Amino acid sequence: MEKYDLLINGEWLPGESGETFDVINPAREEVVAQCAVATIPETQTALEAAQTAFESWRYTSARERCEILHLAADLFRERIDRAAELLTLEHGKPLQDSYKELKFSADVIDYYAEEARRLHGTHFEGDAGPTHSFVLKQPVGVVAAITPWNFPVDLLSWKIGPALAVGCTAVVKPPSQSPLAAIEFMRCFIDAGLPPGVLNIVMGAGRTVGAELVTNPISRKIAFTGSTETGLWIAQQAAKNLKHVTLELGGSAPFLVFPDADLDLAVPQALRRCFSHTGQICISVNRIFVHQDVEQEFTERFVDSTKRLRVADGMKVPDADMGPMIDGAGLQTVLDHLNDAVEKGASVLAGGTKPEGEEFSKGFFFLPTVLTGIDRNMKVMREETFGPLAPISTFNTTDEAITMANDTPYGLAAYIFTRDLDTAMYAAERVDAGGIGINVNDITDMRGPFGGRKMSGVGRELGQPGMDSYLEWKHVRLLRQAPRQ
Repeated sequence: MEKYDLLINGEWLPGESGETFDVINPAREEVVAQCAVATIPETQTALEAAQTAFESWRYTSARERCEILHLAADLFRERIDRAAELLTLEHGKPLQDSYKELKFSADVIDYYAEEARRLHGTHFEGDAGPTHSFVLKQPVGVVAAITPWNFPVDLLSWKIGPALAVGCTAVVKPPSQSPLAAIEFMRCFIDAGLPPGVLNIVMGAGRTVGAELVTNPISRKIAFTGSTETGLWIAQQAAKNLKHVTLELGGSAPFLVFPDADLDLAVPQALRRCFSHTGQICISVNRIFVHQDVEQEFTERFVDSTKRLRVADGMKVPDADMGPMIDGAGLQTVLDHLNDAVEKGASVLAGGTKPEGEEFSKGFFFLPTVLTGIDRNMKVMREETFGPLAPISTFNTTDEAITMANDTPYGLAAYIFTRDLDTAMYAAERVDAGGIGINVNDITDMRGPFGGRKMSGVGRELGQPGMDSYLEWKHVRLLRQAPRQ
C-alpha cells in the first residue's frame, strides 16, 4: 500500500499526527493508497514557507521560471503512463480519458511558461505637467489552490500554471477522493528544480485544512473549483481580508437543438457531453431542449445511441464510454433526481438502473439514463445532478428556448446547435452563460477565458484573463525634471 506524504518547504513529510485517509477505487470499492493528513499548524507552516519563498521567486527571471515549468511539463509527459493509471484507479474514468486530461494539463503548463516571458506593463507621458507613468504587473502573492476530484490534474494546471509563471507561490490542497495523479503532477515541478517553498501540498478535510488556507491572512489569492455552497463560504471569508478570488462553481448546462440543426452532429455531441466522465463535469449537459419539429427524431436517435454506450471499469476496458460514479453519495444524488422525476410524471426511455453482471457487483456504476415528460419543477431541472441523467424537453420558438435555458441560477456553459448564423448569434448573446458552444460540445480552449456567471462563479481561468487574475497592477508616476547642470 503506497502512502503519499505532505510537501512543505521542499520536504516530503508523513504528517505530525500520523493520521491518514484512504483513497478508494470507485469501480471496485478497494483502497488503492493512503495519504497523510495535515494538521492546522502544518498548514500554517506551508503558508509561511510559501510566503518566504515568494520574496525570491517573484524576482526570479521570467526566463528561469519558464525553463522550470517547461521541464516539469516534459517530465510529466515521460511519467504519464503511471499518472494515467493512478487517475483511473482513484477516479474511475476510462484510461483513454485519463490520458486526455493529463496531456492537456502538460500543455497548459507549457502555455503559461511562454506567456510569462511575454508579460509586460505599459508606460505613457503625463496628461498634466511634466510627468511620466509606468504601469507594472506584479504577482499577487501566496496562492491557496483548492481543487476538485473530477479533473484533479487538469483544473490544478489551470491554477498553478499561471500562478507559478508570473511569480506567485502556492499551497495546494488536492481533493481527498482523487489526490494521487495530482501529487505525481506536482512532484514533477519539484524534480524540475522548483525552489523549496514555492509549491507546497497539504491534504485533509475542507473544514480544517481548507478553512485555514482560506482564512489565514498569508494567502492573498484563493483559486477554487467546487460546489457553489463552498464557493459562497470562501467568498465571504476572503472578503474579510479583501483577498483575490477565482471561483469556478456549479453548472446546469442547456443543450439547444433548433429545427435546422444537423442531427448527425447534434446527437453524438449531446451524447458525449451528457455522459462523458459519467456526467461528472461542471460543463456537462444537464438539460436538453429540442424544437418540436425534430424532437421525435432527435430523441429516437439519442436513446438508441445511449443504449449502445459501454459502461465498464476503466482499467479493464480502457476505451469504455463510461466508468463509475465517484462515490456512493454521488450515486445517491442521481437516484434522488431520477425518482423525483418519475414521481412527477417523467418517463425513462433508457437506463434508469445499475448495470447487471458480476463485474458490477461492486462499484458505483449507473447506466446512462434518458428522461422525457419533463417538468421545470423537477429536481433534475432545478439542481445540478452531476451524473448520467439526460432530461429532454421541447420548445416552439427561439425566445422560448432562451427563456428555458436561462431558467436556472447557474450560468457556466451552454450549447447551441443550428445551421443558421443569425439564430446562433441571437441565442449566444442572450443565453446567460460564461461560455457558449455553437455546434461544438466543448467550450474549453487554453487560450480563451473559462468561467461562469450568476451562481456559477467569479473570475476567469485560462487564456490571458487566467494569468491576469494572479497579478496586481501598480501605477508609478514620475516627475520629470530638467537635469542638474
